[in-house]
Amino acid sequence: MEWSVQQEQNRKALAVLAQHIARLTAHGSPATGAVPGFTLFRADQTTAPQSAMYEPCVCVVAQGRKCVMVGEETYVYDANNYLVAALPMPGMAHVLEATPDQPYLALALRLDQREISQLILDSSRLPPRQQAPGRGMATAEVSLPLLSAFQRLIDLHDTPEDAPILAPLVLREIYYRLLNGPQGERLRQMVSAGSHTHQIAKAINWLKENFRKPVVIEDLAVHVNMSSSTFYQHFRSMTALSPLQFHKQLRLQEARRLMLEERLDAASAAFQVGYESPSQFNREYSRLFGAPPMRDIANYRKSVAANVQDLANLAG
Repeated sequence: MEWSVQQEQNRKALAVLAQHIARLTAHGSPATGAVPGFTLFRADQTTAPQSAMYEPCVCVVAQGRKCVMVGEETYVYDANNYLVAALPMPGMAHVLEATPDQPYLALALRLDQREISQLILDSSRLPPRQQAPGRGMATAEVSLPLLSAFQRLIDLHDTPEDAPILAPLVLREIYYRLLNGPQGERLRQMVSAGSHTHQIAKAINWLKENFRKPVVIEDLAVHVNMSSSTFYQHFRSMTALSPLQFHKQLRLQEARRLMLEERLDAASAAFQVGYESPSQFNREYSRLFGAPPMRDIANYRKSVAANVQDLANLAG
């Protein structure tokens, strides 16, 4: 009986959350507001897999369903389960459930590692440390207190003058709920200096800043104070990718961004991200994105144009 009451409370909270996200994204997605790092998303149709770089964040779906693929791992999350990324993770994401009448509606909050560290130091009510988690990304069942806190954060979109005072309080509550939740240990490891998660995060940050350069695993392991074998093992365990695969995805995602946003041709984009062989670039790009560079870019622009038209029709 208690479980069914909780389900009904969650259902009502999600309905209110969906209503607010739908209103705030009626003229386009994503939508940002008065709280830095807090973004609202909407899709009125399912989408093909698209490249995405997940920074440390928490993602909550109010309506619909989404899938993220990282290496050989697949994470599906919906209104019952949220997604946590404790490490920067390159992947492919696509919306699985969305229609104009029942659009995909979601939010994402970038995690502030400094604030999480401070909360851990300040609180004596957090659960004891557990065994270190594996992957840097995971899903967990959403709770009513967490939904309620996110609703208060959304409410600040309508009163941005209150955000400087109230947003830090609400964010602190969200971090507290996450740390007390099933993925709390994953967040602890993210901010704990000397932990394997912290060391791998340091390596990932180096790769992100130096993705145009060749990668030598031994040098990268030394950079994070690990042996080569231990570094490789933990990197693959946490990201589902080898360091070289991770490096390759960073290059290809940046090349795709250059072609989309700066309208570079495939050869120029390949050169910009460090490829010396256009044919190798084309092969690896097709393997990751499912189509040669220029065809993929044309398909993506067509998909975006169709989604924009759907939003215009709804607004009309």
